[in-house]
Amino acid sequence: MSEKENKVDNKENPLMAFKVGPLPLPIYIILAAIIFGASVYNKLPADMIGGIAVMMIMGILLGDIGLRVPILKDIGGPAILSIFVPSILLFYKLINPASLKAITAFMKGSNFLYFYISCLIAGSILGMQRSVLIQGFLRMFVPLLVGTIASIAAGVAVGTLTGIGAYRSLFYVVVPIISGGVGEGILPLSMAYAEITGMTNDKFIPQLIPAAMLGNVFAIMAAGYLRKLGERKPHLSGNGVLVKTGDDDVIRAAQNIDKPVDFSLMGAGLILAMSFFIFGQLASVFIPIPAPIIMIFSAAIIKALGIMPAKMEQGAYHLYRFVATSLTWALLVGVGVLYTPWQDVVAAITPAYILTVLATVSAMIASGFFIAKYLKMYPIESAVITGCHSGLGGTGDVAILSAANRMELMPFAQISTRIGGACVVVAAAIAMRLLN
Repeated sequence: MSEKENKVDNKENPLMAFKVGPLPLPIYIILAAIIFGASVYNKLPADMIGGIAVMMIMGILLGDIGLRVPILKDIGGPAILSIFVPSILLFYKLINPASLKAITAFMKGSNFLYFYISCLIAGSILGMQRSVLIQGFLRMFVPLLVGTIASIAAGVAVGTLTGIGAYRSLFYVVVPIISGGVGEGILPLSMAYAEITGMTNDKFIPQLIPAAMLGNVFAIMAAGYLRKLGERKPHLSGNGVLVKTGDDDVIRAAQNIDKPVDFSLMGAGLILAMSFFIFGQLASVFIPIPAPIIMIFSAAIIKALGIMPAKMEQGAYHLYRFVATSLTWALLVGVGVLYTPWQDVVAAITPAYILTVLATVSAMIASGFFIAKYLKMYPIESAVITGCHSGLGGTGDVAILSAANRMELMPFAQISTRIGGACVVVAAAIAMRLLN
């Protein structure tokens, strides 16, 4: 059908003009009915096919609603709805077993989260201007350090004033928020606390997770506000560029944004992304550093040395754009179902607890915003990156960056989350041992 015929067809079928995400409404309804029917009659495959079908059909709808609802759309509505609506549905047993099984198989069995992050890291690093990459990695550690100190001071102060107490505010509220997520932060923290106190780690996990989850919610909302602030005050925003160089237009032109998509090069980008991840896993056997950190640094070193052919960089970048554009809301649905227990979020809702978490996250993000001008960084991007230090690991980075509409900052976000979180976990364990 020609473009002219398609326009005529849409005029004759006004329903086709109303879209849910990229899909015309009638097509969305038909696809949703097929997927729902398959889950009801237990014909939904418990694998990648079934998982991605359920997660995409939910994510497309929730993301689209989040982009349309006033106020909510300005505070990261798509990310918030994509995470918490599935979490609520699961809590009230409104997700049928077949759908839950398919989501679990795809997210955990196929390791979809790390597939997603690998594509984003490889593509965003290789598609970045070398000078921006080098300057950004060197400068981001200052706002990260300042933000960590400020968040600890603010969180402990507010927690003490509201009656939680300095000790509990520090170790059970502030530290979990900035520890790097559940797998990389909460679990190691719970094991360290258990060893120090002589208790079992399962006693600590329910006490630590709510702070991290609530902190992630505030960070997502702040990221949505920062996106809106950047639109209102363009001089504060680099539109995804972290470091001011004076040649931002040249930098964006040098990236692979407007180059034609070559599907064979995207295939090369896919194997590059997977190989970076596998290299991180292999190298972690010999180097005592988490595999994702090795993956990030290996990609950054290759980019900094300029040894990757430009065509390969282009393929990796376009793969990253496809994955970030098409699969983000689907991923967040999986995060909501599997990693965000609604009962833990609700249990944390007390005024003192909320104020302490809010103070912690606000101090972290404000530090990144205000220190940026001294480091020749854009305040919006600097604040978003430091905000990722108060997110739920890789999943939190995805949610925060998607709310800010700055997925190209994923490499810096991962450094902020993982290196910053690892340092916090080690320091907290040492501090608790000294105080017990």
